[in-house]
Amino acid sequence: MGLSYFIVVIFFPFSLAMCIKIVQEYERAVIFRLGRVLPGGAKGPGMFFILPCLDDFKKVDLRTVANDVPPQEILTKDSVTVAVDAVIYSSIYDPTMSVINVENADASTRLLAATTLRNVLGTKNMSEILSDRDSIAHQMKALLDQATDPWGIRVERVEIKDVRLPMQLQRAMAAEAEASREARAKVIAAEGEQHASLALKEAADIMASSPAAIQLRYLQTLSTIASEKNSTIIFPLPIDMLAAFGKK
Repeated sequence: MGLSYFIVVIFFPFSLAMCIKIVQEYERAVIFRLGRVLPGGAKGPGMFFILPCLDDFKKVDLRTVANDVPPQEILTKDSVTVAVDAVIYSSIYDPTMSVINVENADASTRLLAATTLRNVLGTKNMSEILSDRDSIAHQMKALLDQATDPWGIRVERVEIKDVRLPMQLQRAMAAEAEASREARAKVIAAEGEQHASLALKEAADIMASSPAAIQLRYLQTLSTIASEKNSTIIFPLPIDMLAAFGKK
């Protein structure tokens, strides 16, 4: 150390170019002196001083990094093969731990996210993967945050980007959904026919109790037909007259 200070003094002010370093607001510098981390933690932001030939430093970016998890072929709990990819947002909160505890923080986080994605989705059914993405993302975030804590990394957010199903399974699901819609349409139509028949029965009962109501209904029907300017008008024949001819 004395020799390093002597070199700095001898070559002053040219030695300042090698001794003074600057890091940005979003960066920190972890300084190693003779292979050991200096006490006091990471330096920055701004200027800091190092000794030539003795000190070495590594810059650490504290900004949030988005890591894409490559598509993973996963066999679900109900034996369906799906391809799922995700994105993970993480940041470094302890620069010293991220340098001395793991070789490459970003690559390690990405590989850990891929294995965690496979492990979590392997315990889910296909319907749960398609409908409960938020709960799966929260579960993955908790597992990743716990695993990356010794590395000085904080997992801020996990998002499931896409779930791709086999084409044959997509056709089967589409056919099932179409059949279900047709069945519901038939049920609704049958219920409508039932309600209409009940309404017609009530109207027939009311008209049967009053012959004048039937005549008024006849006249209303004739008025409706005449308003359409038809050339042919059919007059309804009372059934009582036909019944009298049948008795003879």
